[in-house]
Amino acid sequence: MTDGPDLVVAGAGGGLAGALRAAELGLSVLVVEASEHFRRGNNTSMSTAMFPGAGSRWQTSAGVDDSPERFVADIMAKTHGQADARLARTLAEVSAPLVEWLADSAGLPLSLVTDFNYPGHSVPRCHSIPGRHGSGVIDHLARRVTEHENIELLAPARLVDVLSDVDGVRAVVVRYPDGTKEEIPTRAVLLATNGFGADADLVAQHVPEISGALYQGSDQSLGDALRIGEKLGAATGFLDAYQGHGAVSAAAGTLVGWATIIHGGFLVGLDGRRFGNETRGYSEYAAELAARPGSTGWIVLDETIFEQCQPFQDFRDVVSAGALVWADDARGLAKATGLPPDALEPEIATAAAIARGERPDEHGRTHWERPLSGQLAAVRVVPALFHTQGGLLVDEHAAVVDPDDRPIPGLYAAGGAAASISGHGAAGYLPGNGLLPAFGLAYLAAGAVARRLTSHTAS
Repeated sequence: MTDGPDLVVAGAGGGLAGALRAAELGLSVLVVEASEHFRRGNNTSMSTAMFPGAGSRWQTSAGVDDSPERFVADIMAKTHGQADARLARTLAEVSAPLVEWLADSAGLPLSLVTDFNYPGHSVPRCHSIPGRHGSGVIDHLARRVTEHENIELLAPARLVDVLSDVDGVRAVVVRYPDGTKEEIPTRAVLLATNGFGADADLVAQHVPEISGALYQGSDQSLGDALRIGEKLGAATGFLDAYQGHGAVSAAAGTLVGWATIIHGGFLVGLDGRRFGNETRGYSEYAAELAARPGSTGWIVLDETIFEQCQPFQDFRDVVSAGALVWADDARGLAKATGLPPDALEPEIATAAAIARGERPDEHGRTHWERPLSGQLAAVRVVPALFHTQGGLLVDEHAAVVDPDDRPIPGLYAAGGAAASISGHGAAGYLPGNGLLPAFGLAYLAAGAVARRLTSHTAS
């Protein structure tokens, strides 16, 4: 790489997939990562490793009828039509090729998740790895990247600037931990540095409703892409969008997971009462929980749900931390949690009646897998901000565009660095809206850079 790499990737989350795809297409790649602990400290590694793939071969084998068009319809329904239509279509169309490439070329052991379905997906379309944890994804891809002769991984080092001329991107500036800087020539940059969730001022400015909640994402998500992109004339959008979560264990600081809810659990406030339709989505429930007295609540589940959630490493970690309390009945659970028994006992009984179909739910919840039975458990949860969903606007090739929708030559963005497909606020977040833009846009950017360099060479 004496003349500089063909592509510089900033961020070793979904950016690792972009690097592998670019190298596969014959490019030399430099990955610049700010944290030496990225294998455990970035948003991909903290995720549940759910990759939507509409029309994948795993769906076909399972008899699941899906298509990019159906996926787009689900995205538009969840966002009430607010999602970026071009990007929604682009990501839906690349979703199945992406998961198949991740399995066949990148070697991830993916399979279709069929034991439950997340809110908003009309059919099972999320694919994951054993353990359903993003750290396994990062470990695997990082190993592939470090072994590849055409990819160099520079960590810890932060990409702090992108330099351009009349032809577009010409170099990047990298800052090392000792404060020294290096200018590295290149004609293409993929910003995969996530969003601005770790910058309290930006969060307070753009998503004030969740600014007081626990931040459960990478401490390197400081808005680097926004600052770099805006300096180069990039357009931004959907800066009020974010993924929240209403189910982080207060005791363990680890994700309990919404599978507890999908399998029939429910959430009560400190008054022992439910306060909404939990199955609308875990993202919007973060702000709703944050607005409750004490900004906390309890997820109530039973022995069956406990067993059903064992495939999730996060849930097992919560159990290992001793965050669950158990009781033989509703009165015992009230005592174990400190919730008022005269509220919790009838709430549990009412939920069971609703689940049996004996009465409608006043909050509008219609999905109840089954009523709770046997031993009961509860875990105290707090709301969290996982990552922001707004950023630089990109086209169907992941190229960053200016306010007139013209691509900025050589500049690309993926994941939280780019505006996503979640519309505005938290309610439009559909499970997979984090990893699909992170990996899908990185995959598309690699192809676009390869075509651009090939055309330049030919001319």
